Amino acid sequence: MLVAVDVGNTRIKVAVFEGSTILEQFNFNSYKLQNELHFILNKYKKASELVVSSVGNISKDIFIEFENKVTIHFITSDFHFPFTNTYATPNTLGIDRMILASGAVLMFPNQNRLVIDSGTCITYDFIDQNDNYLGGAISPGIRLRFESLHNYTAKLPLLSLESIKEQNLDRIPIIGNSTFESVNSGVINGVINEIEGFISKYEAVYPKFIIILTGGDAEFLAKRLKNTIFANSNFLLESLNQTYQYKIKND
Repeated sequence: MLVAVDVGNTRIKVAVFEGSTILEQFNFNSYKLQNELHFILNKYKKASELVVSSVGNISKDIFIEFENKVTIHFITSDFHFPFTNTYATPNTLGIDRMILASGAVLMFPNQNRLVIDSGTCITYDFIDQNDNYLGGAISPGIRLRFESLHNYTAKLPLLSLESIKEQNLDRIPIIGNSTFESVNSGVINGVINEIEGFISKYEAVYPKFIIILTGGDAEFLAKRLKNTIFANSNFLLESLNQTYQYKIKND
């Protein structure tokens, strides 16, 4: 039994795996990490491995107190991944993007793959059918766009994705007839058009590839995108588990 820990920019996500099956998931703020891990490891006493991926500001020392319960593994850029990294600055490539690329290769072999992670940032990562990681793009996520409009203007309100979800809005009007609608139109329609625009650009070079959409906003966006995609909000946690299993088999 394995516990996968994804330390993100905003939240910490944890999944308990039995093989490739997720038994239970947890999602919490970083200040709750120690208490939550105590709870999880006490609940799943058969867990023997703790695999951690982090892009957040969490010290590794926090995990030390759990060494008497589980073997702890930190996934870093030095890890042996199942792809060739052709990024011009490989040492600057985020570990989250590397794990997503790894999961795409392991779960969708012999295909061109585009992984879109819609979280704090929206990242695009392309891995070709020969398992070469080519690179991608990074842009602000939905929450960052809402916050920047509020923080860098004098009068625009702070809106959020939650307000849209509460109103069950399937589509945001292109022409907003209020400040609320105008901000929502700019942010949500802007993100949708951005994603579909990137996909169109990739299609001009690679006529056939699989699109994997993940991250906290994946479910919301999947319903609004025209392109056929594989949407899985747990793809990073599953990729973390798959990457560790790959390491075991290839050591």
